[in-house]
Amino acid sequence: MQNTVTPTHCPYCALQCGMHLTPAPDGTVEVGERADFPVNRGALCGKGRTAPAVLSSRVRLTSPLVRSGDGALVPASWEEALDRVAQGLGRTRAEHGADAVGVFGGGGLTNEKAYALGKFARVVLGTSQIDYNGRFCMSSAAAAGIRAFGLDRGLPFPLEDVSRTGCVILVGANPAETMPPALRCFTGLRENGGTLVVVDPRRTRTAEQADLHLAPRPGTDLALALGLLHLVVAEGRTDEAYIRERTTGWEEARAAAMAHWPEYVERVTGVPVPRLREAVRLFCEPEAAMVLTARGPEQQSKGTDTVGAWINLCLATGRAGRPLSGYGCLTGQGNGQGGREHGQKADQLPGYRKLTDPVARARVAEVWGVDPDSLPGPGRSAYELLDALGTDIRSLLVMGSNPVVSAPRAAHVEERLRALDFLAVCDVVLSETAALADVVLPVTQWAEETGTTTNLEGRVLLRRRAITPPEGVRGDLEVLHGLAARLGGERGAEKGFPTDPEEVFEELRRASAGGPADYSGITYRRLAEGDGVFWPCPAPADPAPTAANASGNAPPTTAGTSGNGASGPGVHPGTPRLFLDRFATEDGRARFAPVTHRAIAEEPDEEYPVLLTTGRVLAQYQSGAQTRRVDELNAAAPGPFVELHPRLAQRLGAAEGDPVAVVSRRGRAVAPARITTAIRADTVFMPFHWAGEGRANTLTNPALDPTSGMPEFKACAVRVEAVRP
Repeated sequence: MQNTVTPTHCPYCALQCGMHLTPAPDGTVEVGERADFPVNRGALCGKGRTAPAVLSSRVRLTSPLVRSGDGALVPASWEEALDRVAQGLGRTRAEHGADAVGVFGGGGLTNEKAYALGKFARVVLGTSQIDYNGRFCMSSAAAAGIRAFGLDRGLPFPLEDVSRTGCVILVGANPAETMPPALRCFTGLRENGGTLVVVDPRRTRTAEQADLHLAPRPGTDLALALGLLHLVVAEGRTDEAYIRERTTGWEEARAAAMAHWPEYVERVTGVPVPRLREAVRLFCEPEAAMVLTARGPEQQSKGTDTVGAWINLCLATGRAGRPLSGYGCLTGQGNGQGGREHGQKADQLPGYRKLTDPVARARVAEVWGVDPDSLPGPGRSAYELLDALGTDIRSLLVMGSNPVVSAPRAAHVEERLRALDFLAVCDVVLSETAALADVVLPVTQWAEETGTTTNLEGRVLLRRRAITPPEGVRGDLEVLHGLAARLGGERGAEKGFPTDPEEVFEELRRASAGGPADYSGITYRRLAEGDGVFWPCPAPADPAPTAANASGNAPPTTAGTSGNGASGPGVHPGTPRLFLDRFATEDGRARFAPVTHRAIAEEPDEEYPVLLTTGRVLAQYQSGAQTRRVDELNAAAPGPFVELHPRLAQRLGAAEGDPVAVVSRRGRAVAPARITTAIRADTVFMPFHWAGEGRANTLTNPALDPTSGMPEFKACAVRVEAVRP
């Protein structure tokens, strides 16, 4: 174990907060503040402070496990485990074809792992069937951003800009619980004289701090955004010069919005007209303003159009591509941004290139040393892939994901996983998904390996290895190297899968060069010497940037903010602020989306009269596979609950803490009642971090957004029943 203080980053959310790690004499690791890192300035939430607890051999896997003849998972050597995985995947490929093998990745994997996993699927396995759990995170925002701006980056500006704008409309986000260190930006916004408008069906900790809280019925965010745009037009608050000079498609979008008059929107959303007018006033009066979305409007079967409507509001008022203004998305997972840029996603190649683009295929194939025609086409999106398990897809490799808890219609997904001919899972703990596997491979964690992540700002960061992993644990890159050696045949495919992360990153740089997410000018040295580099960052020897790369031309940021590491003549500084001169479209103009409101896929009825919405709590993270193994976090959030309004509780005869059942067309979940006036009377809320009878995703609807493939996690019809002894 090393005895030095290592600057690194938290393994959890997309803030990627800076921290220091110091090995202690007793073998544990101590977390210290890293006050110089601009995203969190030393602040850490409880999950970040306790992250080293999962490094303990008491809670993690330290040996490969294989399924024995009697059905139990038993320890095995690495050679035996890798042989079994190669045999399982290879047998399926030989008997049923390459597309009968699936790969499911994760938004917490480093850029190097995501890149290598996508390459492994397409080059070694030859399968098109690869996607990842980031599809469940911000795919709708990504699709809407590409449609409007020609480029998807969570925030097109540094997070610190939030505190300096005049108004923020925060839609379906609760950073007070999901990313607490970011709350300082919203506190700073108000301290600087700005205003905060929060859109959420619950009065969350974040909503309590807002100047205005709008509580729409779940699934009606699209109508709400269109209603606000209607008022902007009716009150003469549009920026006609900006619309004329920097956008296209306004007339169609305007006509669509004008069909959503205020009284109609009030009936649909439940938000009173005076509050709609107040939101428009707060947003339009300052010189600069922003709209930030999160999972609330995005995790819907119309999530892409919903985000598009909020982008329309920014464009119509001239609030995009201008200083301290714009639309942004608060990415969820630790590497949710980078994870989808470099090949895990079903339709993408490294550098955020389209898999269907012949030029992109040729460029990446050249780096990989393969024939472009050998690369498979786009595959299924995440839920579609999981739904096909056991039928079209017979074997699956899972890396860094726990779909038994995190996927919609989770009981069905669990059944499909059980129906596979072969399942292999790489994880740090024995998650609910790993417990179903034929082979489980124990892999290294954040503090035990070096690699890069890309945070919600598009800031590429270097996580540094601080400690030595336990004996018996290997890195994901080593796993892919070993499998490539076994499955690559005479081509020696393992040579294309190095185990050194910097070597993988150097190849990633070449593969991304010239793409929308261009990392070619970023090096480990630059990252080690600064606070990260914002993409796009082309290499100095490359030709002039593409439209996507040239869209920034951002001015230098204040000291300590740009964090671009080493600089000098000919070195691209990175792009902290996008779109100031032009958007990343062919003509440089942003595109309005002519969208109209439509109902959620499953409206309440007599049998299922209540709406369920889901989300997170402060002390747990995602499927809880890691945080549920930390005593301090479990003490703060020991289990699931059902949040319901007192009027609904009275009708049920349920008191605080009584078990209640929430029933949908897909299943039943039981958890204690938490009675509060902070939620609408027609809505119940459940956090989704737990397995077992309180698993919220047993209930959720897999109805998919037709553009993004996002399931409708945020709204489905349920009934609530008291559970009697």
